[in-house]
Amino acid sequence: MSFVNRVLQVPSYQWADSNGDLVIPSAKTLFKEAFSRINIFKSKKNWLPLASWSITAIIAPAFIYLLTQSATWYLFIFAFFYGMFAMSTHATIWYHRYCTHGSFKFSHPIWRRLTRHLVIKMIPEETYVISHHIHHLISDMPGDPYNSNGGFLYCMLADVNHQGISKDLSEDDYEKVSQYLKHTGVRINTYKQYQKWGSVSSPFYSILTILLNWMFWYAAFYFIGNWVGAGGHELALSAFSAALFWFVLVRAFNYTGHGGGKVKHVDGIDFDRSNLSINQTRPGYFSGEWHNNHHLYPNSARCGFLRYQLDSAWIYIWTLSKIGGISQLQDDKENFLRDHYKK
Repeated sequence: MSFVNRVLQVPSYQWADSNGDLVIPSAKTLFKEAFSRINIFKSKKNWLPLASWSITAIIAPAFIYLLTQSATWYLFIFAFFYGMFAMSTHATIWYHRYCTHGSFKFSHPIWRRLTRHLVIKMIPEETYVISHHIHHLISDMPGDPYNSNGGFLYCMLADVNHQGISKDLSEDDYEKVSQYLKHTGVRINTYKQYQKWGSVSSPFYSILTILLNWMFWYAAFYFIGNWVGAGGHELALSAFSAALFWFVLVRAFNYTGHGGGKVKHVDGIDFDRSNLSINQTRPGYFSGEWHNNHHLYPNSARCGFLRYQLDSAWIYIWTLSKIGGISQLQDDKENFLRDHYKK
């Protein structure tokens, strides 16, 4: 078994059948797997998927309260832009282009820390980064953790069912996997700690990081809300509700961003035909995620290559580089135009 097939924890229904074809589980099987993966009483190694669902459970009451008690049009407008634009763009900058693909380097750790906490934190880096490396290596094939060919629920439940690392890695394999996160600032477990917790990142550090981030942003939005007359708690609850909305919605992108398991490439727009990824207008304009371009040049800090392809993530990266916060970046726009578009 190759390294790429050993990294992620194999679900009980397996990635592929005996013929090598993708196993497409029923909804019942997917939910059964999900509840098994978050069962902390079964194994403390389930802490990371449990944390993912716990975030939803903790913030959901705030969303319900906002809708039933204090919702106003201006709070809805604020929540829409915070969730759809700020949260989405930050995910592209931090989790996607920096943590996973290393498309740029910060000149000092302070800039990394600032960028990491620009918005309300919803995802531990490990949940996203390691599995996304595997996604690029075997896109739309069995073993791809959010393979759109598996269906909508296959992608929506991937954060608990498919994105966790294997719990029985050798010490050499664990060292290779931990390299995926070492540049992100996450506190890395030793191999002995990994054997206890089943993760690369320290559970205590990861949870504390999220809680401190939440405390800061709730206080910030509370003071801003009172200052502008919108209501401190109301604005803070709106921001956290927007973050929750994004947190749930982003999982659907793993399905729609690869055409829902169907070939939907458009000539003159989608140039990478080695996988099902497509360039979509909404993710492109709201987060700079021109997904087919990204698969074509995964290490590029810019993915909006054509004139109409607004790339908000690139605007942040470029601006930070101009003021000295970024020391090195990769921009493949000219390579794309020369090797694909002009042809």
